Amino acid sequence: MIPLQDLTPRRSFPTVTLLLILANTVVFLYQFSLPPHAADAFIMTYGVVPYKIQMALAGRHYTLQQALLPLFTCMFLHGGWLHIIGNMWFLWIFGANVEDRMGPIAYLLFYLVCGIGSSVAQTLFSWGSHVPSLGASGAISGVLGAYIVFFPGSQISTLITLFILWFRARIPALVFIGLWFVMQFLSGIGSLGTSGASASGGVAWWAHVGGFLLGMLIAFIMSLSTQSVARA
Repeated sequence: MIPLQDLTPRRSFPTVTLLLILANTVVFLYQFSLPPHAADAFIMTYGVVPYKIQMALAGRHYTLQQALLPLFTCMFLHGGWLHIIGNMWFLWIFGANVEDRMGPIAYLLFYLVCGIGSSVAQTLFSWGSHVPSLGASGAISGVLGAYIVFFPGSQISTLITLFILWFRARIPALVFIGLWFVMQFLSGIGSLGTSGASASGGVAWWAHVGGFLLGMLIAFIMSLSTQSVARA
């Protein structure tokens, strides 16, 4: 299933969502312009490598800054054109209304917190791995988690493929995102015991699961706070 459009109208222009898409695109184009050896070094430096964190916490080989800074920088790196196009498309479809509901500043902070939290989750499930983890999908998973809290009844215009049949249908956000999460969780279970996600084909399933659950939690707390203020 490929989301084409969310059908919930918004009141504001999605400035932060567009700026995040722009930032990811600029970093990717720079990364893409590097020679292969330099690009690999760039990914190893700014992608999350669980082994580096393990060594830094033990006081060996790496500083905490070298090991922990990638928890932030990794969310602006991508492993290829399909990786960034897919991530940015999901961010555009679902991020605009979440930004509209939260407001631009809160939304930006929310996005970054979900990105860092998702990286922590992936690191814990691939502890000691030398394979870098990168991509905005953990932060975007947080956006999906918030979307399902704020707009569970929203309709998602979706392209559905069944073998050679392609058709368009409206699917409730609760169903679309719910199915997406189940796939991520089951894939994460299936990945246990492997060496983690790679920049060239691996998927950081636990970053998706962790980011999604964190996004849901934050959105739920925000909803309760809003309701409390409204009653007051």
